[in-house]
Amino acid sequence: MPPFRTARRGTSPITIGLLLMLTVGFIYFLFSAPDSPTIRSATKSATNALSPPSLPFIKSKSDGQQPPPPVVHYYMSNLTASADPVANRETVLILTPLARFYPEYWENLLHLTYPHELISLGFIIPKGKEGNAAFQQLQVAVSKTQSKSSKKRFASVTILRQDTESPLPNQSESERHKMENQKARRAAMSKARNSLLFTTLGPTTSWVLWLDSDIVESPKTLIQDLASHNKPIIVPNCFQRYRDPQTNTPAVRPYDFNSWVDSPTAQQLAAKMGKDDILLEGYSSMATYRSLMAYMVDENGGDTNKEVELDGVGGTALLVKADVHRDGAMFPPFAFYHLIETEGFARMAKRLGWTSWGLPNYFVYHYNE
Repeated sequence: MPPFRTARRGTSPITIGLLLMLTVGFIYFLFSAPDSPTIRSATKSATNALSPPSLPFIKSKSDGQQPPPPVVHYYMSNLTASADPVANRETVLILTPLARFYPEYWENLLHLTYPHELISLGFIIPKGKEGNAAFQQLQVAVSKTQSKSSKKRFASVTILRQDTESPLPNQSESERHKMENQKARRAAMSKARNSLLFTTLGPTTSWVLWLDSDIVESPKTLIQDLASHNKPIIVPNCFQRYRDPQTNTPAVRPYDFNSWVDSPTAQQLAAKMGKDDILLEGYSSMATYRSLMAYMVDENGGDTNKEVELDGVGGTALLVKADVHRDGAMFPPFAFYHLIETEGFARMAKRLGWTSWGLPNYFVYHYNE
């Protein structure tokens, strides 16, 4: 009878082979992250209407067979929204509610130095005569910019048409700012913003820049400048150029009063209001005594990087980390703590743990009618 062997003298080739296969498979699993930080097996352009909205969709020929929707894997933990978005190749979604088309707005957009291949555009246009005119003008501008010969093409452009008309009889500046129109106008604007956001926000989006269609002048490095502060929500100061009737010389004046620091007076006013009433800023009949960023400008030119923490923000030019919206912060079309639209958004974001910031000495300029 042969002696009992307690151990093998050597390892069989089959065992060594299995160990090698397991080791190679484990290493592949660890280091098989996609080339893009968030997406694998996605093409540069979408081939199906059900493809991710962050990718441009190219229609197939009418007689061609439509390919099936792609299966795409996203690695959200690798998505960044950093102080250096260009170096990290972070995608930006610029969203604009568009009631009127201003050529100066489009030219200002084209002059942004952020890589256009990392920018997607989204527009929402109301129903009605003015909306139809804005839509036609936008179509012309988009067709020219997105042509094959254009060097300023954007990654994608999405245009939505609302099925409702604006609650205002016209979109003139004087009509828009009447106090009695504010609740209906801003509720409608909130719904438009939310529709646009929820339709276009893709899983590869790092930043959302809300840019009103009447912002006609901003620094070419607007996106990089705002993102460099690495804040979840940040807003520049919005002013307006005009000709002073007293001196007949060019001058500037504050325009957006929705970026502010709250006050005890405003809180006391809110405490006495009905649940559906809203506080409004910039009206003498509703003095809130909040600290308005519009009046925080340093004389003789101050540090453009100076930051102030805000309780309310305006939406003329507003940069938001996409994760803030993904967490659920949207634009309430109803009284939310007696605030609505962009100011309500700042309050909702704060309830979710995100802080809003402003740059009192960094300017964008609103169209002057």
